[in-house]
Amino acid sequence: QVQLVESGGGLVQAGNSLTLACAASGRPFSTYTMGWFRQAPGKEREFVGAISWGGASKNYAASVKGRFTISRDNVKSTGYLRMNSLKPEDTAVYYCAAGGREIFSDSRQPGKYAYWGQGTQVTVSS
Repeated sequence: QVQLVESGGGLVQAGNSLTLACAASGRPFSTYTMGWFRQAPGKEREFVGAISWGGASKNYAASVKGRFTISRDNVKSTGYLRMNSLKPEDTAVYYCAAGGREIFSDSRQPGKYAYWGQGTQVTVSS
């Protein structure tokens, strides 16, 4: 079992930055792929990005590439999502998720992840 807790959400003006954290407990953090997803009201859950178990590989949704950066600290069992140049359309509940090492090649698929956090709200005002 893995427990994930997101933090760092809030209200921010467009153009500013925010960093989300995802604290993990349970199985050793380095054993799994970590992903970030978001869900805006009335929309389906959307892939944001993912990072492999060791941090060497990352992929991003086209809508956030170049603005968002995923990282992880396996010693602290924490993952991060640094969001720069935020836009109103980035407003959503953001979720972190964890899955086995082998899912990285399919990391855009939410169904591949076994564990999810409760989500944290990010609101970007114009």
